[in-house]
Amino acid sequence: MQPYFLPYIGYFQLIAAVDRFIIYDNIKYTKKGWINRNRMLLNGSDVTFSVPLKKGPDSSNVVQRQLAADFNRAKLLNQFKAAYYRAPYFSQIYPLLEQIVRYEDSNLFRYIHYSVLKICDYLDITTEITVSSDVAIDHELRGQAKVLALCRACQADIYINSIGGTEIYAKDDFLAAGIDLRFIKPRPFEYDQFGAPFVPWLSILDVMMFNAPQQMDHILRACYELV
Repeated sequence: MQPYFLPYIGYFQLIAAVDRFIIYDNIKYTKKGWINRNRMLLNGSDVTFSVPLKKGPDSSNVVQRQLAADFNRAKLLNQFKAAYYRAPYFSQIYPLLEQIVRYEDSNLFRYIHYSVLKICDYLDITTEITVSSDVAIDHELRGQAKVLALCRACQADIYINSIGGTEIYAKDDFLAAGIDLRFIKPRPFEYDQFGAPFVPWLSILDVMMFNAPQQMDHILRACYELV
């Protein structure tokens, strides 16, 4: 999977569901994607937050991109604080957010990788997480061919992707390689967000702010199906 900054719960359901999770560092950065931005709850509506980047070529991989020199970490933390200071688990989650946002590495991939590891640690997800460039394959491969090469290198017999992958990966091609292709589909669920109408599929930080650790464990491990 691509690296994403504070992604939605489905990303972490996927990590928790597998034995080994491979996170891409050598994959093209997509300008209009969700790599360095996501959504949070503010005054009952979803708003976007982001990590600003230095300008770079459109062809750059994620690991070649850098955070903007004027990235104001305190400002981003204040945005989170303004949105969630009344949330029931703010006092437990905000110190974790401080560690993540104040992480000093300016490399986009390493900054996001660190955040993923810290959240997995908080959520007690013990899955082995591997950086894609550390796997010995032909890294000039793209798309499904690269995924299959990574699976073979890791001796995988099952490959699980997010539900969006149904449009780009073919089960027959994986079966021909001796690999069972599955997709993880999060089940809709709701929780109280300050008593207002529920806004679904926000950043993981929203879920953590409103749910106790035991409820988080249930959401991670039971609120999805494999198809």
